[in-house]
Amino acid sequence: MSRLTHVTNGRYAPPAAAREVTAVSADGARIHVEVHGPEGAPAVVLAHGWTCSTAFWAAQMRDLCADHRVIAYDQRGHGRSVAPADADGYSTRALADDLEAVLAQTLAPGEKAVLVGHSMGGMTIMAAGGRAGVREHAAAVLLCSTGSSALVAESLVVPLLRAGRARTRITRSVLGSRAPLGPVTPVAKRILKYATMGPAAAPEKVEACARIVHACPRDVRHGWSGVLDALQLDVEVGGLQVPTAVIAGTSDRLTPVVHARRIAAALPQCLGLTELPGVGHMTPIEAPEAVTGRIRELAGTYVQVKEGA
Repeated sequence: MSRLTHVTNGRYAPPAAAREVTAVSADGARIHVEVHGPEGAPAVVLAHGWTCSTAFWAAQMRDLCADHRVIAYDQRGHGRSVAPADADGYSTRALADDLEAVLAQTLAPGEKAVLVGHSMGGMTIMAAGGRAGVREHAAAVLLCSTGSSALVAESLVVPLLRAGRARTRITRSVLGSRAPLGPVTPVAKRILKYATMGPAAAPEKVEACARIVHACPRDVRHGWSGVLDALQLDVEVGGLQVPTAVIAGTSDRLTPVVHARRIAAALPQCLGLTELPGVGHMTPIEAPEAVTGRIRELAGTYVQVKEGA
């Protein structure tokens, strides 16, 4: 589990959950889940990305919980979810298992929700899209700043070098490093901003992201980097059979916008690709209004709530 550091005031400080539950995945992994907002309201499920936690969705939770039931969970090894016991626990299969467990734990049989995934959270949804437990509950999907394959080869985190073996090798060593990130210092924030955010990202947004990312244990960060390096979900994208919208920043270095364009072209029911000029990889924090607004649109269109629920 992470050290659970995050900002404690402002719109990027996570609100207190209405309740907390534990979902038990197929291999016994215990997944921490938070539920915000009123029971019976349209449901939204949030899956965060690599090195993050439920705190990453603070702006969305604060806005949506007034009139939506917002379900956010910590990916295994992140936040308050226990890290995998061995290498078998690091896989897209495990991520898909965890999502199925969260849906089964928090939604009634047949109840529909909008599934929202950022980065590795989007990969989770793509990996699980064909699962019966996901089809039962997914009304619509929003994929934010994610990719389905060739993540390391197409990353732009390493500057100056052209695409090719040298850049791929160096990028792999950087993203897969076991080195501790250390405290959140001004230098650390500059590095994080360069790698993960747009050039115009405000200081409070950089601070929020840095505190969340630096809380991720280095072994967990390394373990999931190997999964991302080997990621191959192109076939699964074509099997995501629900209305799906895509959002990406044009200044994203980790998953450049070419990934979003490829995903949008392959989706059976694509609702469109929103490209956010100058925004980097951390779209829910960098452009909270755009992400939250799209979630509201999807929930209003595709999630039907029974009278008296």
